[in-house]
Amino acid sequence: MKKTREKSTALSTRAVAAQVILQVLDEGKSLSGLIPAVQNSVKIQDLPLLQEICFGVCRVLPRLEQIIQRLVDKPLKGKTRIVHCLLLVGLYQLLYMRVPAHAAVDEVVNATKTLKSDSFRGLVNGVLRRFLREQESILAQVDKHWQTLHPEWFVNKLKKAYPTWREIIEANNQKPPMWLRVNSQQNSTENYRTLLAESEIKADNGIHPNALRLSSPIAVQKLPRFAEGAVTVQDVSAQWAATLLEPQNDEWILDACAAPGGKTTHILELAPQAKVIALDIEAQRLSRVEENLARLNQQAIVVCGDATKPDQWLAEIGQSAVKFDRILLDAPCSATGVIRRHPDIKWLRQETDIAQLVALQKSILKALWAKLKPNGILLYATCSILADENREQIAAFLAEQDDAELLALPFTDDESAVGFQFIPQQNGGDGFYYAKLRKRA
Repeated sequence: MKKTREKSTALSTRAVAAQVILQVLDEGKSLSGLIPAVQNSVKIQDLPLLQEICFGVCRVLPRLEQIIQRLVDKPLKGKTRIVHCLLLVGLYQLLYMRVPAHAAVDEVVNATKTLKSDSFRGLVNGVLRRFLREQESILAQVDKHWQTLHPEWFVNKLKKAYPTWREIIEANNQKPPMWLRVNSQQNSTENYRTLLAESEIKADNGIHPNALRLSSPIAVQKLPRFAEGAVTVQDVSAQWAATLLEPQNDEWILDACAAPGGKTTHILELAPQAKVIALDIEAQRLSRVEENLARLNQQAIVVCGDATKPDQWLAEIGQSAVKFDRILLDAPCSATGVIRRHPDIKWLRQETDIAQLVALQKSILKALWAKLKPNGILLYATCSILADENREQIAAFLAEQDDAELLALPFTDDESAVGFQFIPQQNGGDGFYYAKLRKRA
């Protein structure tokens, strides 16, 4: 009986993975929204398998698609697209996972029944077994030229902007490292590294003073004193946001576009008595902010509202008169700096999205600037590596806004630099941009 239960769970995991991938590719839905929505469909111990397949397929999608083109005579369209996605699942397992080939094929073939596509059982079986027989010659053709595994429009933008564009592509195609931010209210970075070592967890220091990189990702529950707020999972590049903002106790501080709350909690670690408003337009995502604040035993005013309409939500919370000492604007962006963490971005983001995002960023910047005190600080941040959203956005703002002054950042001596751009690096941080502005009195 036990064997049967395990097998049915394995089948459902592959079927669920195919359904998730179909929604990403054909409906433009994101993995970060889909995985939590379907995680109750599989057993808790199978959730890592589901995530590995879904994220992995998105990471190497063009390679898998080229293999399918060589093995399937007629493209699977319409209602048969689910079968195409099941083939993606099967090929990913055969190429990238430590699953015995016969087991991988059997599980994917049997999943056709779960997906009510039983008539395609023979096709799925034939395609996967043919791939195993002809794998060497098929891969020789597919891998004849170096593959970027990125959409062409994005690669062209990178080529124009970065001499090191190939290194960025390679970093994007890796699995991301797991970075921790040590809560300086509870431990020094070295003390916490000792705690990790005592639990046989290896970690290295990063360029940020509170950052530690784990040699291998682990479940957060295994991190010493995680539940007590001793540490937060946050990329090393993102950790600079609160540090550069330099929050002070008793100041009014706005964290705009705050979800899931990593930067909010960092601000409060640095200035526990600051009056912080954590704002986000998505009510559902604000629950994560609440959870993170509770875990770290911190207080902030959590608000659901539109960053382009500050008067509206300030009135709703009875703070119409408030002007902020500091504003952290982690602006909505293309997220092209965090592709390795969210590989579905490559297939969800379109070139036409960039102009719309630039317009939205401009609108938020203008609206929030009006709520900043004289001599106040606004830190503009994105997880993008596109100049349109970053350097060019800030240069245009400075040209239009007479009372805006660009401040130097500690990463560069170039006085002509408009902000600073981190690019994704293997074993390093994600792609992040920062520009620090002061409002002239």
